[in-house]
Amino acid sequence: MPLDHNAIPMFPAVPARLLRLAPLAPLSLLLTRFTRRIAHQQPGLFRRLGPYGSARFVIDPTDLPLAILLEPREGNPRVSVQRAPAGDARIAGPLAALLGLVHGAYDGDALFFSRDLVIEGDTEAVLALRNAIDDAELDLAEEAQAIAGPLGRYVRQAIELGERTTGMPLTRHEEEGY
Repeated sequence: MPLDHNAIPMFPAVPARLLRLAPLAPLSLLLTRFTRRIAHQQPGLFRRLGPYGSARFVIDPTDLPLAILLEPREGNPRVSVQRAPAGDARIAGPLAALLGLVHGAYDGDALFFSRDLVIEGDTEAVLALRNAIDDAELDLAEEAQAIAGPLGRYVRQAIELGERTTGMPLTRHEEEGY
């Protein structure tokens, strides 16, 4: 059954507009630290990319005024937030769809065939990334909670509130599905 395009929540417009004013360098540093922690906790994640371990992936949330350039760099990843980065492959779609792919809430094939997800460039690299992420069964909320240390409980509460109010899949829900 095709995915209902209206079922994918969009990032709220006002905060999206405010992101235009956000300084990108601190956000890039934070996301690099976050991604390196994931790489440390899940060393197989980036090894699984094989020959695509040095590919540059543009992750483009179409409902945000910025995109993410992920450079796995053979397990020592770097992330930079930019307005229009260039890379070897581009994965574009609403932020909720991209997060839903990571958390197993949405099926990548269904998103692609419904045109909610656009893949450009090296599709083999994107497939390798998708398989690596699927195998890792990541929960970005869990990772954020862990990196926050003693404030982790509050970070988790904020993420759960954000998930409830926006409908975006911010955590992994194994038993529920979306």
